[in-house]
Formats: sequence, C-alpha cells, structure tokens
Amino acid sequence: MAQSNAAAAVSNVFKTPELKDKIVFTLLCLLIYRIGAHITAPGVDVQALTDFFRNQSQNGGGLLGLYDLFTGGQLSRATVFALGIMPYISASIFVQIAGAVVPTVEKMQKDEEGRKRINQWTRYATVFLAAVQAWGFALFTESLQGAIANPGMGFRLQMTFFLTTGAIFVMWLGEQITERGLGNGASLIIFFSIVERIWPGIGTTFNFMSKGVIGPFSVLVLTAMMVAVVAAVVAMTMAARRILIQIPQRTMARGRMREAARSFIPLRINTAGVMPIVFAQSIIVVPGAFAQFFPQYTTSQRLAELFNPGGVWYLIAMAVLILFFTYFYTSIIFNPIDLSENLKKQGGFIPGVKPGARTAEYIDQVISRITLPGAIFLTLIALLPVVISRAINVPFQFGGTSLLIVVGVALDTLAQVQQHLLLRKYDGFMKKGRLKVRGRQPTGGGF
Repeated sequence: MAQSNAAAAVSNVFKTPELKDKIVFTLLCLLIYRIGAHITAPGVDVQALTDFFRNQSQNGGGLLGLYDLFTGGQLSRATVFALGIMPYISASIFVQIAGAVVPTVEKMQKDEEGRKRINQWTRYATVFLAAVQAWGFALFTESLQGAIANPGMGFRLQMTFFLTTGAIFVMWLGEQITERGLGNGASLIIFFSIVERIWPGIGTTFNFMSKGVIGPFSVLVLTAMMVAVVAAVVAMTMAARRILIQIPQRTMARGRMREAARSFIPLRINTAGVMPIVFAQSIIVVPGAFAQFFPQYTTSQRLAELFNPGGVWYLIAMAVLILFFTYFYTSIIFNPIDLSENLKKQGGFIPGVKPGARTAEYIDQVISRITLPGAIFLTLIALLPVVISRAINVPFQFGGTSLLIVVGVALDTLAQVQQHLLLRKYDGFMKKGRLKVRGRQPTGGGF
C-alpha cells in the first residue's frame, strides 16, 4: 500500500508539466556542477594535496576540512569549482547581519528595489571574497611540499583566476536553480556535494569491518543510532511552537462582513538552523590553524593541544559556542517587533496579550524559551561524530553540520514539490468552469 502511494506521488510529479520542467532543469544544473567538480585546476599535484587533507581529517579536519565538506571534496582535489558556493553564502550572511545592525540596509530589505540593490551588492562581495580565498588557497598549496611544480606569481594569478571564475559560475548556477528550478539553488548545491560523499563513507565503514577494526555488532549499533539520529533531526527540524492569533470580524466591501478567524504563528524550535555549528566550528579551529602556520611558538602549540578535537576542553568550548551562536543568530534573523507590527496592521492579536509592544515582548519570551532546547539539540548533534569517533577509534562523519543540511534541504524541497502539486490541482479545479451547486442557482450579481 505504501509503495503504491509512493509510486502514485512520483507519477503525479511527472504528470505536472511545470513541476517536471523545474525538476529536469535543476538536475541539469547539478549535472553541470558535478562535471566541473572533476576538472582540476592546472599546475597542482592533486595527490600531494589529497594526502594533506587525509592527514588533517584524522586530526579533526580543521577549517579546511569543514570547507572541503561543503564543496564535496573539491578543495582537496583543487578543481575549478574548489571554492564552491561558499563565497556567495558568506557574502549573503554578511549582508544579512548588516541588515540587523545598519538601519539603512534594514529598510532596503523591506523594499523591492532595495532588495535588488542588496542582491547586487552580494554578488560584488562574492567576487571579492572568492578572489581573496583563491589567492589564499594558492599560497597554501605553494606551502605544501611537492604540491606545485612551478610556484611563483604566475601560478598565484592563474589559480586566482580559475577559482574566482569557478566560484562566480557556481553562484550564477545557484541563482538559475532558484529562479527557474526547484528549491534554493545554493542549498541544493551544498546538499548535492554532501550527499555525494555518503556512499564513500559507507564503503569506508564496511572496509573497517572487513579488516577487523570494528565488529559487525558495532556496525549494527551504529546503523541503528544513525536511523534514530535522522528521525530526531527530522522531528526537531519540523518542530514548532504555535501561538494562537485571533483575527476579528471586519466589514468588507458592499457591506459584507468578514468572519472572525483563528490562526497560528509557528515559531520553529530550531530557528537558527545549521549556522550556529558553522560559526562555532570556524572559531574552534583557530588555535589549530594558528599552530600550523606558526609552529615556532610554543603557546600556539599548547593551545592546539588543549583544543584538540575529542578533548574535554574542545567539547566544552564547542558546547558553549553553539549555545551562544544559537541565540545570537536567532536574534538576527527573527525580529519580534516586525512580527507584532504586521500582526497589528492586519487587525490580529494574541488572546490575552495587548497589541504592539506587549505582543513583541510576549513573542520574544516564547522564542527565548524554545531556543534553549533547540540549542542543546544542536550541541548534541554537533558533538556526536567526535564522541563516537573517539569511542570506536575510527573516523565517523555522520551527524553534525552535514546531517542538518541534508535533512533541512530535503524537507524544504519536498515542501516546495507539495506546494506545486496543490497549486496545480487548484488551478485545474478552477479551470473546469462553474461549480454545479445543488438547489437554486444564483441569478444576477454573481456569487
């Protein structure tokens, strides 16, 4: 029964021409992205670079390992798309934070022309960040023994050109998916990059089992744990605190009355999404990166050992940083004052709460309370791979940032597919002509 329902759902998707075209266009763009992921930038010994990243992954990965995760391993292979969509996402985050700090940017975000100008600024910032990151990557590859055959200014300019051009093309590809395809283009590109690395990870796990590093029982336990974690992430991603709102009766045109209505404001428990983990990981790897670039300082070496992945201080620092950034990022992307003003303009109110400032305070209290369990859950998901890796003494990458991104993007994409199907059914229903109503037909004046 379940299989027949699933087959019927897939059939309905491809029977809808507009939705089918969006899916095909999205898959075509992702295929182009993956083709570029196998074109290596000239002048780099990929094997030397891959060996370095493999050694880094055994020591926690670091900032480069986190970046390599978002690009689907392209950074470790030095492809033309090595920077991926990350410069565009970084620029978007900077602009979003600026909107919460700079009043002028905040006003522009509420206006159509202002949003177009902000999007243009984001593109310019993407080009700048991509050029800076490409230049830094060129310097980094030159520092590796045997990675570059002919180092120098020529190689740096060449690498900067190829990687910057690749990042701009990926940004354009993501925008095309958003406008003409299905879902958010930037999120789908990261989703596709992460999913591509799942199967090699499963193969590595079975390889460890065949070599006797871990036993079959441990693999079964890990599999059951993975299923439970996925179910928990799905539940937490969809979980929301619903606030009841009341819309009073109002006189409409021609003396008609709009009936009073009751609705809900859904406040997500995990409003910040995956960003707190990304911010925390970006900061926690600073001591290790500092020790790598300045090995002559004993202080940097001690800090790197103190915050070594899996250590007590590493776990404590990660937990504190995730809790902090969860509240910080939630306060940036969620504005209870704007929500209360929009509710007041529509004539709605929360029962028992005065409209205006009191409503904003009430919503702020609710979001502050529900953010705590969301922050604790993010902390557990982020630390799960580290704890399990230390427990079984083999690399375990399931969980953390990658799992949250995959689940979140998959749920958003499915929601958009469902929305397209509902709209299509509604259009088809309305195009069939007049409704046949039992009893006396209306005469004159319409309905």
